[in-house]
This record gives sequence, structure tokens and C-alpha cells, in this order.
Amino acid sequence: IDATEGHDDEDQMYEGEYQGIPHPDEVKAAQRAARAKARQDQAGATELEELAEQYEDIMEDCGHGRFQWSLFIVLGLALMADGVECFVVGFVLPSAEKDMCLSNGEKGMLGLIVFLGMMVGAFIWGGMADKLGRRKCLIWALTINCVFAFLSSFAQGYGFFLFFRLISGIGIGGSVPIVYSYFSEFLQMDKRGEHLSWLCMFWMVGGIYASFTAWGIIPHYGWGFSMGTEFQFHSWRVFVLVCALPAITSLVGLMFMPESPRFLLENAKHDEAWMILKNVHDTNWRAKGQPEKVFQVTHIKAPKTQEDEFIEIQSATGTAMQRWAVRTLTLCKLDAKILYFNVVYCGPITLIPSYFSYYGLGVWFPDMIKYLQQEEYESKVKVFHRERVERFHFNFSLENQIHREGEYINDKFINIQMKSVKFEDSLFEDCYFEDIESTETIFENCTIRSTVFYNTDLYEERFIDCRLENTTFLHNKKGCHLDIDEENDVLIYLVSFLGSLAVLPGNIISALFMEKIGRVKIIGLSMLISAGCTFFLFLSFSQAAIIAWQCLFCGVSVAAWNGIEVITVELYPASKRATAFGVLNALCKLAAILGTSIFASFVGVTKVVPILLSCTALVCGGLVALKLPETREKILQ
Repeated sequence: IDATEGHDDEDQMYEGEYQGIPHPDEVKAAQRAARAKARQDQAGATELEELAEQYEDIMEDCGHGRFQWSLFIVLGLALMADGVECFVVGFVLPSAEKDMCLSNGEKGMLGLIVFLGMMVGAFIWGGMADKLGRRKCLIWALTINCVFAFLSSFAQGYGFFLFFRLISGIGIGGSVPIVYSYFSEFLQMDKRGEHLSWLCMFWMVGGIYASFTAWGIIPHYGWGFSMGTEFQFHSWRVFVLVCALPAITSLVGLMFMPESPRFLLENAKHDEAWMILKNVHDTNWRAKGQPEKVFQVTHIKAPKTQEDEFIEIQSATGTAMQRWAVRTLTLCKLDAKILYFNVVYCGPITLIPSYFSYYGLGVWFPDMIKYLQQEEYESKVKVFHRERVERFHFNFSLENQIHREGEYINDKFINIQMKSVKFEDSLFEDCYFEDIESTETIFENCTIRSTVFYNTDLYEERFIDCRLENTTFLHNKKGCHLDIDEENDVLIYLVSFLGSLAVLPGNIISALFMEKIGRVKIIGLSMLISAGCTFFLFLSFSQAAIIAWQCLFCGVSVAAWNGIEVITVELYPASKRATAFGVLNALCKLAAILGTSIFASFVGVTKVVPILLSCTALVCGGLVALKLPETREKILQ
């Protein structure tokens, strides 16, 4: 009989023993003993530091297994919902602008409102998660996101749609600061950097999901319904509903997940924390085939935070109002320190280079491609000069044409589409227009006599400096219409899909090397290489070249994002971790707003300014990143 039968692999003789290689358990025991000795030698160790040491020992005993992977999926879906939220408005805007008759200013506001909501949400939810709990606040945040995303899909007016997307953004804004803080507190030190990096991959999955579903749903204009002329539910609204599925799924999963035991310990809920840690331990070892392994922790330290100790000194004297003022002042000072550190250190690293460049170029890349397409389209324009058309029935669509000094006498334009058509200095006499749908079609300095426009979208605003004599407009089309051929260009979805997919190599590399070479080097090298990618955009003169450099930039820059998110989690104590992450993320969303606004203004004007701005910011950020403290072997405080 095999002597090892019925035993787990870990019970078998360690094959590296013959080579003098210590068993991983022996390495962990040695590390734990070294930490204990260092703690004894350090007479000034605080209770919080002792708790951090003990908590790390407990997480090592619990191991990494089924529980962490279950939580990984649930929190990953919440992070995926954040990624989807960043793409939703961009995909629906071409259809929504026609469906709701949006002006350029309204489109711009709708594009920015999501980031504004996410900025506010990150700031609010980060602070609340440190006061009320990670799980509870994440459930509330995702619930708000789901409810208002659902309402926005049915909103018919611009004002309601804008408001619902703002509140939806505030809800999902809490996902990033809470998710990373929450998950990190279930990870042991040697697993933290790698698995937080793997978690970042779900943001990429969100971009792919949004791109794929947009391409599969929005072009199908018939996937909707209407109730008269006042309520229209087109395919882009179906897409908005589908985009809420990751948040809904994560919300359901969170119902079966416990609160962070580290948060509970910080708030003196030791019995509840002990039960959760025991459940994590038993779940993992049961899945590994060792259900008999016993959770041996019987007592967990109960430290007092520094601000509570300070407040207790004041509690013996003074009135209740004075004690409240002391506590408020103390907490404000602590939050101010967090904000100061974010601005001085993390700000130049993430706020300017990462988010400013990523989102700025994220707008610039597709807009530049559209600009190149438009240039190519306009180069193929057909010009008709001094044509005379009499008693003719136009029953075919007109596209990309300019008609100058033409004469149209007793002609009929019935049931056709006009796309990018311009009539200049022309005469229309005794003509009849019926069932016309138009895009970018205008009449300039024309004379129109005894002509009828029936059931068309050729409003009087389309006639610039024209003389209208005995001209009638009957039953004009109300509202706006969707131009299916134009607005559902597959390139819109393809560019976003490729940009999201290109993040995969950067995610894999950063996850594999985060523990090997450290967070600081990952951040610095990634930013400097990203700067090189943006510089080579000077040599890009075609759509294919721009798409290729976009993919390379996205793939490299994501490693910096991962490193920044890991190091942010590790730099702050548990009592302020989500708050710090929330403040940082709010500043990053502000940078995204600035980046998208600034870069979009240079499309079609010059590519020198966006490239130099991005390149300079990334180089400066990469150099400053090297000054950050390395947290690779730092116990989570």
C-alpha cells in the first residue's frame, strides 16, 4: 500500500528537502519568529503595531484558498461595474444625442457628469467605509448605482437622464476605494501585491464587456418599444440596463460575504471578528482536504487608536461641547494629513500622469480616428455646379454632396435620406419634400419659392440666409431621430475593445512581478515606458498606427495603475485606509475630467500639445514615483 495514501500533498515529504531548500512553512515560521524578536527588541511598539503583527500571523494560519477566491470574484464584479460605468455614456452618446436632441454643450456635460459623480462618490464612500464598514458601504453604493442606472434607462428628458447618471456615478464611485481596502484585509503579506494586481484585471473585463455588449445591442434599433410619441425605449436604453448586471451580480454575492475582520477589530468588535476569521480558516482548510485542522487563536489584542487616546485625556475635564470640539479637531487633522500625503506624493504620481494621460488620450485616440475618417470622407465629396433639374423625382438618398448655383424646378424629394448635403446659392421652385430624414444637411443663401415640406426634419434652422417665399412646413418630425448607419460605426466599439483587451499583458506582468521587483519599480518603469509610447505618436499618420500605439500605451500604463493601487492600500492604517484611497481616487477623477476636457479641445487642431502634455506628465510622475517608500514586505497596518 502506498504510504502516502490518504494524505494531502503538504503532508508528503517536501521534495526540496533533498536539495537543502527549506519548506515554505519553515520559511513562514522563521519570518514570524523574526518579527516577534523585532517586536520584543522594539520597546516602543504600539498596540496597533502588535495587532498588525498578530493579524498577519492569523491570516497566514488561515491560508489563501476558497474563501479568498470567492471574495475575489464578488469584489471583482464590483470593480468590473466601475469599468463599465466609464464606458456607458461614451457608447450611448451618439444615439442619445439624437434621441433627446442634445446640443454640443449638453453632450459635453453628459460626458463629464459620470466622472463628477464618481469623484464625489469616491470621497464620500471612502470615508464612510472607515466609519461604518467595508461590506455595508459597498452594498449601499452598488444599490444606489443599480437603482439609478435602471431609472436612467427609462428617462426621456435630458435633465432626468443627467441627474440619474450623476447619482449612479456617485454610487459606483465607492467601489474602487472600498474594494481594494476590503480585499487587502483578507490577504497575507506575501500574497497581497500579486492578488490585488489580479483583481485589477476586472476593470479591463468591464471595458471589454461594455464594448462587446454595445456592439451586440445598440445597432439593433428594433430592440425596443414605444408608447405613443412621448415614450421611446430604443436599443441604447437596453444597453444601459445590461450594463448594470455586473453591479447587480456583485450585490447578490456580497450578501453571502462577511465584514472585514480587521475593520471589526479596529472598532472593538472582537467576538464577531474572531468568528469571521475562524470561518475563513475552516473554509480554506476544508477545501484543501484538511477539515480537522483547528483554528488555534483564542485571543486577539484590543488596541486603542491614537485619536481615541487623545480624546480620553480631554474627557475628564471640560463640557460636552468642548469634548466634541476636541474630537472633531483631532479627526480633521488626521484627514488633513491624509490629504496632504496624497497631494504631495500620490498626486504627482497618479493624478497628473496616470489619470490625466490615460483618460485624456482615451478621448484623444478615438476622436483623432474620427477626425481622420472625417477628413477622408470629406475628400471624397461630390460637387455639382450649376445643375438644372426639372420635373424630376428624387427617390434615392443623397450623401456627401455639395450643390452650388443649382436650379430645381417642380421636383419631388420623397422618402429619402440626406446625409452631409449642402445646397449653396440654389433655387427651389414649386418643389415638394416628404418623409425626409437628414444629417448635417443645410441650405445656404438659397431662394425657395412655392415649396412644401411635409413630415421632414428640415426645420427652418437648416436654412441659413435663405429667402423663403410662399413656403410651407407641414407636420414636421418631432424631436430627433437616430441615424443608424452613422451612429453605429463598428470602429467605435472596436477601438474601445482593443484598448481594453491590450491591458491584459500589463495586468499579467504586473501581477507576476509585483512581489519580485517591488511596487515602486513597477510604477516608475511603467510610467517612463508609457511616456515613450506617447512620444512615438508623432510618427503616427494613419488610423491603424494610432490604434496600435493606443493598445501599447494602455497595456504598459496599467502596470503603473496596479502598483499605485497596491501601494496606496499598504501605506495607510486600517482606520484610514478607505478614506485615503477615496481622497486619492477623487483627485484622480478630477484629473480625468481635466484630461478629457483639455485633450478633446486639440482634436483636429494639433497633436503636438496633447502628446507633449502626456509625455511630460508621465516622465515627471515616473521620476517622482521612485521616491515613494517601498511596501513590498510591509505588514498591513
